[in-house]
Amino acid sequence: MRTLSTTLLCCAAMVCVATVQPRGNQTPPQTAQGSIGFDPEAKLKELGIVLPVPGKPVANYVDEVRTGNLLFLAGRGSTGPDGKDIVGKLGRDLTVQQGYQAARVVAISQLGVLKAELGDLKRVKRIVKVLGMVNSDPAFGQQPEVINGFSDLMVAVFGERGRHARSSVGMGALPRGLAVEIEAIVEIEP
Repeated sequence: MRTLSTTLLCCAAMVCVATVQPRGNQTPPQTAQGSIGFDPEAKLKELGIVLPVPGKPVANYVDEVRTGNLLFLAGRGSTGPDGKDIVGKLGRDLTVQQGYQAARVVAISQLGVLKAELGDLKRVKRIVKVLGMVNSDPAFGQQPEVINGFSDLMVAVFGERGRHARSSVGMGALPRGLAVEIEAIVEIEP
């Protein structure tokens, strides 16, 4: 009879080749050229959203790094279009709904970065991965509901292309006391 450690070693040494099939509603999106009616900028207009022009980074970093067909977006904080920071701890200073709105503000800011980099949001093939950081009171546990403010807007703008893998985590503090900071990885058309 094998021991658990022997079984784990055997499994770790195996090399597997698999074809990954999408589950449920996770069908891969078509390319932008192949999509009929895909117009994220028209959707933004319909939603009454005007994208901001991104400001310069506040420290020694860049807003985005492109490698191949992926764009890695630096974390952006909850700074409104008026330049005022949305600050405070969720569960102490801010409600879940206020946090949701702060995450939506970050989504609009990140869309502004994408627009500035790509010129046309139709070049977005997929929002791949999102990391949402929530300035949280230690007893607060509704980080996913807060970061839905970002995710819901990505889906509203990009449809299925906006559905993404995501992590929502609580933080003891964020820069300048910001309520939310979110970074993302985006697949783009060449």
